[in-house]
Amino acid sequence: MTPPFLRTLTPTGWLGLGLAGAVAVALVLGGLGFRWDPFDLGRRRLDRAEASAAAAVEEAAARSAEARGQAGQVARLEAAVQSAVALERVTARSIQTARTADDSTTPLPADRAARLRDHDRELCRLAPHLIGCPAAPDPADDREPAV
Repeated sequence: MTPPFLRTLTPTGWLGLGLAGAVAVALVLGGLGFRWDPFDLGRRRLDRAEASAAAAVEEAAARSAEARGQAGQVARLEAAVQSAVALERVTARSIQTARTADDSTTPLPADRAARLRDHDRELCRLAPHLIGCPAAPDPADDREPAV
């Protein structure tokens, strides 16, 4: 025995009743934790979020390395400037002392001048990058290019 209202439903009413039943079943199953994702949209969103997070981590690591390198460069530049200032002070003091010395107008003996030249050459051999030293010869032979 069917209830009388079910006998009076039209095909549109049956369709509406079926849709309402499907929605009710979907809500109950959704509440129980079942998910229907036929196009795997959740996985795609997760993959995009993971890729974005990985790119952000790489970018942060690059910026951190850049900041460390810049801090090191600033420290080296500061040390070079300090060294140049100290050298300038010592040189100025030495020049002033040499100009005001009693024997500043007396020519140097030949043997003393030769000793000073030899000492200067030795300094240039030990540190060819110093100002006033001739360019150092290329240590690479003909087979290997200089780096």
